[in-house]
Amino acid sequence: MDPSRRSVLGAALFSVALTVPDWPDVVGRMEAVQEGTRTRIGMSDVHTVSAMTEQLSSMDDQFGGRTARPLAAAFLVNTVAPFLRTDGPESVRRAMMSAASDLCYLTGYMAVDEGLHGLAQRYYLKALELAGASEDHLTYCTTLRGMSVQAVDLGQGPIAMRLADAAAASSPQAGPRMRAFLVGQQAHAAAQIGDRRSALIHLQEAETAMDKAESRGKTFGSYDPASLNYHTSQVRFEMGDVHGAVAAMQESDRLRHGVYRRTRVKERAILAERQLAVGHLEAACRTWGLALDDYPLVDSGRIDKRMTDMFDLIRPHIRNHEAQQLYERARETVRPELVPA
Repeated sequence: MDPSRRSVLGAALFSVALTVPDWPDVVGRMEAVQEGTRTRIGMSDVHTVSAMTEQLSSMDDQFGGRTARPLAAAFLVNTVAPFLRTDGPESVRRAMMSAASDLCYLTGYMAVDEGLHGLAQRYYLKALELAGASEDHLTYCTTLRGMSVQAVDLGQGPIAMRLADAAAASSPQAGPRMRAFLVGQQAHAAAQIGDRRSALIHLQEAETAMDKAESRGKTFGSYDPASLNYHTSQVRFEMGDVHGAVAAMQESDRLRHGVYRRTRVKERAILAERQLAVGHLEAACRTWGLALDDYPLVDSGRIDKRMTDMFDLIRPHIRNHEAQQLYERARETVRPELVPA
């Protein structure tokens, strides 16, 4: 890595540490391990990795993978890898591998958001390796599910189905929220390969599990009703029910917590595409306009792809007043390299 870029990433990474509770201690541990002065690790070091992973995940939710992934990668290389090479009690080393696995999964997810699919696969495979070594079944099945999400979004339905089934099989004792998280993805993958019956069975199972999970109290930051409605929309769209897909995506947008800015922009763009597909041009323009409101705050390859598609979809309707306004606003808002000549 270029030394100047390493310096910038290092400064940015320590600024992330400032947001972690007890940040002076976190910064001290990071500096010590990078300088090679640590000879043993303890559970406090594991907690440092987990706390930083949580903060990096929050950055990804708000600002996108292009912003957060370089920081996560730098943290992996400069802090987590040395922790993994440092001696400590077996229970601590196992916990550190588990924490590292979770960070590798998150970094892979960020790479998917950038559109760097080969890199994402490498992070996912490392996450599986570390999760297996630490017997972390939760991160293992979560990573398999993440690989399924990547595959289904690339239109690789059979691969997505195998990965989604493997994820579900890897977590037989999952609670209701985790169960909804897993079978919702199975429903989407099944719908993409044309297995309507399995898709509907899995979707019903996800709805039942979500009802049980919500009755036990909401858990912020995990699979929630907004996520379930997103999967419902995807299943309906794959099965040809575009009107139903629009309704479910609108409900997902209504229920989504405000901190998930990147997801909000991406899924509003998808919603607009589907509104246009059913002939609701002006509604689609308004939805794309809402996506543009947040667009400048998010740096995401997936969203940039949606914006490129937006230009192509709007151009045939440019004589419509709202479509023309949206087109001109988008030309001024999106990254210059995405604007058609």
